[in-house]
Amino acid sequence: MRKIILGIGAIALVLAANARAEKSALWEQGISLIPYPRSVEVSADSLELGRRLSVVLKGAATAADRFAAADLVSRLVSEYGIRTQLGDNERPGAIVLERLEGGKAEDQAYELTVDASGVSIRSSGGAGLFYGTRTLLQLLKHHGDKLYLNHLKISDKPDIPQRAAHYDTKHHQDKYEYVQSFIRDLADYKINVLLWEWDDKFEYPSHPEIGAPGAFTKKEMQALTAYARKYHVQIVPLVQGLGHVSFILKWPQFAHLREIPASNWEFCPLKDGSYELLFDLWKDAAEATPGSKYLHIGCDETYELGLCEQCRAAMDKLGKDGLFQKFIDRCSEYVLKMGRTPISWAGGYRPELGLQPPKGHLVGGRTIERDRAAVAAGYDVYVYDPNPGIEHLFLPYFYSESPYYKGGSLARSYKPVSAAARSGIYTMMINTSWDDSGLHNQVWMMSWINSAEWSWSGAEPGLEEFIDKFFVSYYGTGAGDMRRLWMFLTKGSYYYMDTFERKVWHWGDIGKTHLPDLPRGDAIEYDPFWTREYADITARSRHEYGQMQKAIATCKANLVQANVRHADDFEVFLSIAELIAHTAKVYIDLASLEGAITGAHRARFVSHEQAYVGLEKAQRIVERSLAGRERVYNDLVAVWEKTRLPKGMDTPEKKFFFRQDRARHYAFRTADMSYLICDEQMLGLEQYLARLKEYTDWYRETYL
Repeated sequence: MRKIILGIGAIALVLAANARAEKSALWEQGISLIPYPRSVEVSADSLELGRRLSVVLKGAATAADRFAAADLVSRLVSEYGIRTQLGDNERPGAIVLERLEGGKAEDQAYELTVDASGVSIRSSGGAGLFYGTRTLLQLLKHHGDKLYLNHLKISDKPDIPQRAAHYDTKHHQDKYEYVQSFIRDLADYKINVLLWEWDDKFEYPSHPEIGAPGAFTKKEMQALTAYARKYHVQIVPLVQGLGHVSFILKWPQFAHLREIPASNWEFCPLKDGSYELLFDLWKDAAEATPGSKYLHIGCDETYELGLCEQCRAAMDKLGKDGLFQKFIDRCSEYVLKMGRTPISWAGGYRPELGLQPPKGHLVGGRTIERDRAAVAAGYDVYVYDPNPGIEHLFLPYFYSESPYYKGGSLARSYKPVSAAARSGIYTMMINTSWDDSGLHNQVWMMSWINSAEWSWSGAEPGLEEFIDKFFVSYYGTGAGDMRRLWMFLTKGSYYYMDTFERKVWHWGDIGKTHLPDLPRGDAIEYDPFWTREYADITARSRHEYGQMQKAIATCKANLVQANVRHADDFEVFLSIAELIAHTAKVYIDLASLEGAITGAHRARFVSHEQAYVGLEKAQRIVERSLAGRERVYNDLVAVWEKTRLPKGMDTPEKKFFFRQDRARHYAFRTADMSYLICDEQMLGLEQYLARLKEYTDWYRETYL
């Protein structure tokens, strides 16, 4: 159990609160610290910070310690307006960073004390000293124009030493400056591994054709690796092997390495050329991330393994699992010889299936019991934090329509990760974020920070407190109505997925939306089927349109609030809400379109003028819908491309080579961002409008 000692002034408050709900000691004092510390003593007494501060380095400070101190100074100045400078005089009220002797740079433990004399952060490791500064920044409290810190003492270290955010960029490429800011955000919450699934977003020097136009160069990736290391974040490259390799095998010059000719998804594990190519790419990846310990080789979802003639023959002797193990063994041995620790999604320690990779391979299972057996067999193990979802536009954090995520993805993550942290057997936690549906990267932040909480601090606090803390910690005290906004966007994303043909991708056949019948003949004939056939989705669209207006208003309100952090996120959320609202408006418009045609039909034998007015009204409805699509889509692309390169872009030096793969990822339906609206494009409203105009012109010329 983690020790919690309260100052006398806080005991009565906590006892009263416990009658309502369990809350942590820090949260009772209005402190939204993520992740929660191992041991904390806190009182209601406080230290007021002056408008001028001194940060003092003591002990055998290293370059990393000086960076931590300088970064703290910069943050206090830029975010809180406190005039702060590095100094060597421990005046009363100073922030003292002390590096103790005899520790290792990677040691993450630290002690932080706040009392009437000032602030002290002490650690024997560079990582620990840095993490103490990250904690300090979250402890600051505003009261009017003044800043305070509660008197407290924290003694802290992580339950799981390596805490990884899986960063999937197979369907987009963030800009260099954004990656830097992303690294800083992860470091603020003590994430210390960025497991980066590059695919074609790295320009592999040995095979540069594989890198997409604009892909990061080796020099850029080395610079990002060095930048991340300053923040105690290790960049670990993930270059897929065996399966998930359509970004490689789509190229004609590598097609001979496919397991089956018709699919670019998977390498044949019995062809030497498969290994020669992969080893080239992994060597490039290692050189681009100097100093990193790990290299991830993928290897999951091997749907086609054993289908080629040569592999079928080998399976008679080895079995499918044996064939897979053959691939893992050869790849692991190569990576180990490079001086890296290999990781893979599959191919872990499962002796009942004959799966036992070479020693030194970091393995993960699906249960703590299996992982205990792996540790006993001499392996280091990682815990897999399940992917929060592949929903479109947003993630099901605390609401889900899937029984697999009952209660939402946060609850599904909390249980295994906190239990794994308490077990004490894990070397690493990996939070997975497979971006099959092309979400904006900021949508994943709550998932990564949730994992940061439980992998650092498995014992407490509870999930409900984390949700409340996250909104305050990440978006600031000025952000409002956040749970409600999250629920609007979550339910709105499920609505969006249910429209047109979107669920065909990953979810299977769900039917198709058609357009209302065009008028025809002398009597403006039509089949009035649409409003009957689509009555349910139209009613749902009217409801969702109203909900999205509330979401839009919430986003706009937060964009103008003071004390809001990560304000750009609200532009992203606004673009999502606008797209969902537009989708709903399309169904509402289609109902109105049929209504206008109905009105024209009924007026046909009453007044040609009234009938013509009805036809013109129908045209305007379609024109407004098309204009709305263009506006919403262009606004969304403009917002998202503030931080990322244009999807599927070409450069003067290189064209993007687009080929779909068997996974049919929603985000790869088109080369560009139009995957978000391509279902609507497939409706054929433009062609419908052209035919409607043709008929309307004929009617005018004939009867008016």
